[in-house]
Amino acid sequence: MSNSQFATFLSFTCRAIFRYIISVKKLLFLIPYSLFLFAANAAEYRAAIVADMDTGQVLFQHRAEDLNYPASLTKLMTLYLTFDALESGRLTLSDQLIVSRTAAAAPPVKLNLAAGSKISVEDAIKAVAVHSANDVARALAENLRGGREATFASMMTDVARQIGLSQTNFENASGLPDEDHLSSARDIALLAIAIHQHFPQYWKYFGIRSWTFGGRTYTNGNRLLGTYPGANGMKTGFTNSARFCLVATASRDGRNIVAVVLGSPNRDVRATVTRRLLDVGFGLENPDSVRASAASPAPAPAPAANRPATQNSKLKTQSSAAGRTGVQFGAFGSRRAADDQAAKVRRHTGLSPTIEQAGSLFRVRAHGLSESAANDACRRFREQRLDCFTFR
Repeated sequence: MSNSQFATFLSFTCRAIFRYIISVKKLLFLIPYSLFLFAANAAEYRAAIVADMDTGQVLFQHRAEDLNYPASLTKLMTLYLTFDALESGRLTLSDQLIVSRTAAAAPPVKLNLAAGSKISVEDAIKAVAVHSANDVARALAENLRGGREATFASMMTDVARQIGLSQTNFENASGLPDEDHLSSARDIALLAIAIHQHFPQYWKYFGIRSWTFGGRTYTNGNRLLGTYPGANGMKTGFTNSARFCLVATASRDGRNIVAVVLGSPNRDVRATVTRRLLDVGFGLENPDSVRASAASPAPAPAPAANRPATQNSKLKTQSSAAGRTGVQFGAFGSRRAADDQAAKVRRHTGLSPTIEQAGSLFRVRAHGLSESAANDACRRFREQRLDCFTFR
């Protein structure tokens, strides 16, 4: 082959290789684009609910009572019990939690804490709220309940019943996969509302966008923080069975809205759907557009024998009958705090509430009211900047 022939051959070969590279790049671009188109037209969630956090009024729901795996949304109950321990004086924010071998061995996501190491209660709260650390959730469970996560999980389920979660069963403190570890969008919304009403002093932890520990910075997976006007919490979750889940809260013009979405196919869809759900809550979007993107039917996650009993929840979707409505004016870690609250109820509403002990909590409640009387009492109580909610 002459030099000119070789040059021609080399030029042709290079052009062919270049065309092949370009075609591969186009193909690589088209693959994710086609996947995006598929995802955009696929079902965007399994279950969802939007509610007013102050009144309990349901503003939108779709398959909200279906049983689903809650994934790391479970950690909201772990933190609820942590806050209760802080309020009752059983813990302080500066207390040091000991990390056991069992906690250190928890699967990711985690902080990779070594067995025998310690972490403060406040850092533990941040690790769970921001990074969703499974090892820290287990450490909280073990330190709060005598070294056994299973015992703590039983307490989680008991307290869930006490605050109105009728479809929830917990098997661990983190939401790691278990076929009997179940909840519903409605119950998760109720849990978010309970934290908001019972422990407002700790609400700030759910709005932390990033947190630094051990020289490493962790970013909150809730993409609505800092991008959705008024967003101030709350928690993400994911397992292969649960798919991508999110509880998000936002406040605008004196209104506090919570949205729950379960079973989205990826993080982007999860965030987009939740924004739209919050828009529905604030009256900015038509509920039908969100309902049309739901998956149907939702998967049946557990054998019927293991499912928790279903009953009416405290989220209000219809009017209560006269004389069958109650008001809860708070749940407290000590009898003294409950007595003080009961005195405020009598002073500001004229009602004579009862104090009901439910596990480690003391609930201040008034029963047997008409719906209008209950709403009026709660309104007068809120005028004093005090929390309450009605239930049936």
